[in-house]
Amino acid sequence: MKSATKKLSSEIAETLSGKIESIAAGSKKIKKSIEKAATKLAKKVAKFEKETIKAQAKAAKDAEKKAKGKKDEDKDKKKSKKEKLAALVASASSKPPVATPVKVNAGRPVPVNKTKSAAPKTAASEPVKTEEGAE
Repeated sequence: MKSATKKLSSEIAETLSGKIESIAAGSKKIKKSIEKAATKLAKKVAKFEKETIKAQAKAAKDAEKKAKGKKDEDKDKKKSKKEKLAALVASASSKPPVATPVKVNAGRPVPVNKTKSAAPKTAASEPVKTEEGAE
């Protein structure tokens, strides 16, 4: 039995050593694949960080341009409004006032005012009393 036990124990030892070696080799492969994935991931993260930094810088630059542009536009608008107002005031004060044109009725008869031609009914219908008729 000793020989059978030795043989069995040697087989178990070989099997275990083979399994351990294969696991060690597998773990090395796994380790290498993990390292490759980590480097790829690190590259992608670095690229993403660069892109976000560029985007933030561009957004800040655009915001700065808009702020400057708005200030300049507001100043220009205010100046142009003041200039227009000043020009209008100057032109209004330098010109003599213009009289409104008179309407001309060319070819149409002038309407007669009926109140002027007809005597008032209350005063004209009653006879005027004089002092001679009262005697």
